Amino acid sequence: MKIKVCGMRDSQNLQELIALQPDYIGLIFYAKSPRYVVDLVDKEFINQISKDIQKVGVFVNESTEQITTFVKEYDLNALQLHGKETPAQCEELKSLGLPIIKAFSVGEDFDFNQLEVYKASCDYFLFDTKGKGYGGNGVTFDWELLQGYDNEKPFFLSGGLDAQNISKVKELSSLNIYAVDVNSKFEIEPAFKDIQLLQESVFKEFK
Repeated sequence: MKIKVCGMRDSQNLQELIALQPDYIGLIFYAKSPRYVVDLVDKEFINQISKDIQKVGVFVNESTEQITTFVKEYDLNALQLHGKETPAQCEELKSLGLPIIKAFSVGEDFDFNQLEVYKASCDYFLFDTKGKGYGGNGVTFDWELLQGYDNEKPFFLSGGLDAQNISKVKELSSLNIYAVDVNSKFEIEPAFKDIQLLQESVFKEFK
């Protein structure tokens, strides 16, 4: 199981995380997020992160042109599209040669059939909890709903994962879960993670 820690920007905090060797670090480029990175993160530090750790740019309804600019500026290794991006835009972005992760907000009325048109242009899906905002809501959705997914594409499991429920992900072994994606439940404050808590729960469980 891969580990993605999302929503960080403090260099020292990131350095402590890097020592744990996560598989992915999520950098949020959505201006309305309290974890927004543009002009708030040390770009030189970000560009020096080892290629062994994939830097995922998280975008919400952003233009292909702007995403392309940020990919170059921050040396991004993967793209996570968390808004209402179309399959056509995913296909455009695929030309950058980076893995595409398309996120979907899952609620009781979620229709997994809508994923079909994204399969050709996306490498992974990400299932988060439907809420007021685009991610970072700190709430878990009913994982039983994932029984409605055909498991064709591997996916990141997100939404309210915390120190108490992270071990229960292993009970979902019949599902094509590629990675766990943790964020707000491991924060001391927005964009600043509790490294010890991450180490004692997430990394102890999956590394």
